[in-house]
Amino acid sequence: MTTLDPRAAIKPMATGSWWALARVSLVAAMGGFLFGYDTAVINGANQYLTAHFALSPAQEGFAAASAILGCIPGALWAGPLSDRFGRKSVLFVCALFFVISGVASALPTTFSAFLSARFLGGIGIGMSSMVCPVYISECAPAAYRGRLGTLFQFGIVVGILLTLFLNSYIQGFGDPGWNAGVGWRWMLGSEALPACLLLWLLRRAPESPRWLIQQGREEGARSILAQWADAITIESEIAAVRAVAPGETARLSELFEPRYRRPLVIAIGIAAVAQLSGINAILYYSTKIFTTAGIGIANAFAATVLVGFVNCLFTLAAFILVDRTGRRVLLLIGLAAQVLSLWAIAYVLAASFSGVALVASVLVFIAAFAVALGPISWLLGSEIFPAPIRARGMSIMAFTTWVSCYVVAQTFPLLNGNPAIGPANTFCIYSAVSLAGLAFTWCLVPETKGRTLEEIDASWRFATHKRHFMPKV
Repeated sequence: MTTLDPRAAIKPMATGSWWALARVSLVAAMGGFLFGYDTAVINGANQYLTAHFALSPAQEGFAAASAILGCIPGALWAGPLSDRFGRKSVLFVCALFFVISGVASALPTTFSAFLSARFLGGIGIGMSSMVCPVYISECAPAAYRGRLGTLFQFGIVVGILLTLFLNSYIQGFGDPGWNAGVGWRWMLGSEALPACLLLWLLRRAPESPRWLIQQGREEGARSILAQWADAITIESEIAAVRAVAPGETARLSELFEPRYRRPLVIAIGIAAVAQLSGINAILYYSTKIFTTAGIGIANAFAATVLVGFVNCLFTLAAFILVDRTGRRVLLLIGLAAQVLSLWAIAYVLAASFSGVALVASVLVFIAAFAVALGPISWLLGSEIFPAPIRARGMSIMAFTTWVSCYVVAQTFPLLNGNPAIGPANTFCIYSAVSLAGLAFTWCLVPETKGRTLEEIDASWRFATHKRHFMPKV
């Protein structure tokens, strides 16, 4: 098989090449931004929705979960659709869903109409969570794939952080009565603006060259690759893709065959650990956690904003480190830090220490997740699947992510409020999940730094032939 020398790919790129890749990266980052915005905006609007529609506690929880429920089918549909119609086409559909959901969420006169609008937005989130990582991974050169791939996660955390400020800004325009009648509509409806920006960016964004090669459209792939690669590199890459994926696309049932089982197990395992280790318990309920521990509401809000800043800062650190340190090393370090910080959170809650100790422990956990498991789970999933199953494999991974996310969002209040378990034991459970993830990564997860997608594909074939569970790296 013809492969690229990663050392050659590390040479500085021309300015024009960077601008071409920037268009691709902006699309992926904006997809992540809308993902983060849509996920977090409900937290600021929820109390006003509850007042406007006179919701029961069960209905209030369903309002928050309705988008997550839409993510599950969205993630499953995106793989087959992107295999058939292309990555860019499905991203265009995602953007349309975000626009429609934003407008429809701002205009409902009934609670059922609101749920339908949020469910539609959830479909967009689920589809983008599958397509964006694959799109950037298939476009980026091997030497830069890590840092460009982390832009999707960076977009998510920026979307979450900016939503905190946007919600606060909109709330300041009126009293609680105004917010219950109008304010929440502006919070949710504002999503349509960045969604329109994504539609505009997609007008000039290229299709995935690897998808075009698999479709037999090599001239189209050459014209796209020529924007950031030289002629020799282009022909080597086309030959490599042709060798490992000569036009075939696997059926969904084929994902579970022995030849594809190993990357599927790794992707599902990493996705489950990323959610079940408790990140969304912090992001969704941080204010409640802090106030329960005795921190005043004003200080709890300030600590929640600080969580958002640390999340962004250390995701940016992942952008810098991932192609230098490698995926596997960062995962091992990050998961080890998660185990210790989650145990520290549990200890602080059990011992009723000061609020400063709790905030510090939470920030260490957020930093550890943001620099490793957060971005690398999406990145690794987009890298390790062989070409014939890449989109459908990522669908299964995204499906696992959203099911696990829903489980955490629904079970945390129950565990936290159960006198037999309580907050301390809840975070001990999350620490145990992180420890299991550390062992899983040590035993099974390979290093993919500096390798082309085709070289990673070939390593799975070699490992299957030699009966090794893990590719030699």
